[in-house]
Amino acid sequence: MEETEGMVRDAGIIGSAQKVEHYEIASYGSLCAFANTLGLNDAAEILKKILDEEKEADEKLSQIAESTVNMEALMSGEETEET
Repeated sequence: MEETEGMVRDAGIIGSAQKVEHYEIASYGSLCAFANTLGLNDAAEILKKILDEEKEADEKLSQIAESTVNMEALMSGEETEET
């Protein structure tokens, strides 16, 4: 992280954040399935809500990365190579 700056660092941060989101999605998805299997409907409902929030966060990070950050990081990296 210390060796990168600007949009390249931002792209790396987004990638790391998405890695965490994916771990959380897998965790909450499993917990939700377990709760459903055990007939814990109230718990399953809460876990499903959290799961949906995690998916929404991941989607938001994807939108940010794909709409601006990734391309700006690429352009920034090309400029660095040229100098």
